[in-house]
Amino acid sequence: MRLQAEDKVEVGLMEQETGSLAFGGKDAVEPPQLRLDVGHETQEEPGNSGVDLIYSINDRPPWYLCILLGLQHYILAFSGILVIPLILADHICITDNVATSQLISTILFVSGLCTLLQTTIGIRLPILQGGSITFLTPALAILALPKWQCPDSNQSANLPMQVENGNSSLQKENSDDVWMTRMCEIQGAILVASLLQVVLGLSGLVGFILKYIGPLTIAPTLNLIGLSLFIEAGKKSGSHWGIAALTVCLILLFSQYLSKVNVPLIGYKDKKWQVFQYPVFKLFSALLGMCGAWLFCFLLTVFDVFPSKSDEYGFLARTDINLQAVVQAPWLYLPYPGQWGVPTVSVSSVLGMMAGILASTMESIGDYYACARLSGAPPPPSHAINRGIAVEGFGCILAALWGTGSGTTSYSQNIAGLSITKVGSRLVLQTTGILMIIMGIFGKFGAIFITIPVPVIGGMFLIMFGMIAAVGISSLQCVELNSSRNLLILGFSTFSGLVLPTWFQANPGIVNTGVKELDQVIVVLLTTHMFIGGLFGFVLDNTIPGTDKERGIRNWQDNVQEDVRSTDVSCYDIPLCGAVFNRYKCFRYLPFLPSYMKATQRISK
Repeated sequence: MRLQAEDKVEVGLMEQETGSLAFGGKDAVEPPQLRLDVGHETQEEPGNSGVDLIYSINDRPPWYLCILLGLQHYILAFSGILVIPLILADHICITDNVATSQLISTILFVSGLCTLLQTTIGIRLPILQGGSITFLTPALAILALPKWQCPDSNQSANLPMQVENGNSSLQKENSDDVWMTRMCEIQGAILVASLLQVVLGLSGLVGFILKYIGPLTIAPTLNLIGLSLFIEAGKKSGSHWGIAALTVCLILLFSQYLSKVNVPLIGYKDKKWQVFQYPVFKLFSALLGMCGAWLFCFLLTVFDVFPSKSDEYGFLARTDINLQAVVQAPWLYLPYPGQWGVPTVSVSSVLGMMAGILASTMESIGDYYACARLSGAPPPPSHAINRGIAVEGFGCILAALWGTGSGTTSYSQNIAGLSITKVGSRLVLQTTGILMIIMGIFGKFGAIFITIPVPVIGGMFLIMFGMIAAVGISSLQCVELNSSRNLLILGFSTFSGLVLPTWFQANPGIVNTGVKELDQVIVVLLTTHMFIGGLFGFVLDNTIPGTDKERGIRNWQDNVQEDVRSTDVSCYDIPLCGAVFNRYKCFRYLPFLPSYMKATQRISK
C-alpha cells in the first residue's frame, strides 16, 4: 500500500530528497519538502479506483499533522460520545454534576483505549470506537423496571435541610449508592453480553456469514446508518438553521471549492527557512468549518445577539450554556476498573443487552467495508472482520469493567470524515485514541468541547451522515438496477428499515409476549434501523430467485476475492507477529489470524 512518489507528488525545493519520498515507509518525508500536484489524482488504490486520498491507510503523516487531524476526528466523535452519559445520567439517578463529568471522562478514556486496540490488533482500519446508542436502548429498558426507578423526588427535596443539619456527606454517600447500584447492573449486562460478540469473532461465524452477503445486503445497511439519524440531525440543526447552514457552507467551501487550493506556509528545514505549498483546506475541512462556525457563535454570544432565555429560538447557539460544566469538571481524574463497584448480573438484563450486541455487530460489518473503501485499503478479508468483531467485543468488556454505561462500536461519522478530509491514515486514528485518553484524564480540556453549540454539530451531521448514505448507494455498482427483483429488495429493505423502528419507538408497549426478557430482545432489534434493513436485504436476496449476475453477487465476491488475493493486504496483518503465525501450523486453524487466510488459499490452489 505504498504510494508511488513519482506519479503522485512533485518534490520542490530539494531535488536531492526525491528518492526518499515514501509515505508508507519508516522515514516518512516532512511536508516542507512536498507540493501536492493537485492537477492529478492523488491515489488510485487497487480495488478502490476513484478514491482520491492525500494519505492512505499505511501512510505516516508528520506528528504535528497527526495531532491536528486526530483532533479533527475527536471533535467529530465528541457529540456522539457525549450524548451517552448525558442521557444515561438522568435514568441512573445522578444528581451531582461532578459525577456526570467523571462519567464523561470515563467514556472518553475507554473509547480511546478501544480505538487503539481496534486500529492496532483489531480490524486495523482507521476506524474510531466510541459509546453507542445501540446499547442505550436496552440500558434504558433495564432502568425502566420498577426496582430501578429513581427515588421519590420528595426525598431530594429534603436535601437542603439535611445539609443544614450537617448531614451533607451522608446524603452524598446515599446519592452515590443510588446511581452506582444502577450502573453496576448495566455493567454486568454489558460484560456478559459482550462475550457473545467475542465468540462470534473468534469462532469465525461472522466470516462464514459473509459468504452470503452481497451488495443488496450492504447497501441498505450503510444507507440506514446515515438515513436513520436524520431526526437527530434535524433536531440539532433546527435549534438554529442559520448557524447549521453556515457550518455546512464552510465545510463545503473548504472540502470542495477550495480543495485544490494550496496554502503557502513557511517551514524550517536543514538550517534554512523554506516556503512550501500545502493543502490545508483539504486536510482540515471539517475542523476549519466547525471551528469557524464555533467562533462566529462565540462572537454573537459575547455581543448578546442570541437570546438569553432557554425557551427562545436560537438559545442553543450560545457558547456559554455549558460553561458551568467546564468549571465543575475536575482538572485530573484517572478512571479505573470497578470504580463504581462490582458489576451485578441478571438474566433479563443480559438478554436485552445481547440484542444491542447483535445490532452493533451488523452495523460494524457495514462500517468496515465503507472504511476500507474510503481509506484506500482493499476490501477486508474474513479473518480481519472476524478479529475486528472480536476486538469490539473485548472493547465492550473493557467498557463494562470501567463503567461507561455503554458498549463501544464503530463510529460512522468518523468514517464519513475520511471522504471529506481525504486522509485515511491509520496513524491519525491512533493519535485520536491517544488524545481521547488524555482528554479523559484531564477533565477540563475535554469539557471545553461541551461548549460547541448544538446547531454547529447539527450542520456537521448533515454533511457526514449524508456521505455515509451515499457510500451505501455506491456499493450497488455491481447490481443490475434495471431488475425489478433488485429494486424490490432494495426499496423494501431500506424503507422497512425506516418505518418499522420508527413505529415501534412510537409504540413501546406494543410488544408483549408474556416473557419480559424476550420482549426486551424483540424491542431492541426492531428499533435498530441497520439491523432491520440488513436483515430484510439478506433474507430476500438469498431467497428470491435471481442469477448471480443479476444480484451482482458474482462481481461483488469476485472483486473482493480478487482484491484480497492480488492486492497487498498486509495492512490487515497483526504487527510483529507474522513470523510466529507462519511458523507454527496451529495458527492456521484460527479464523481470526492472517495465517488462516493463507492456509485457505493454499488449499484452494
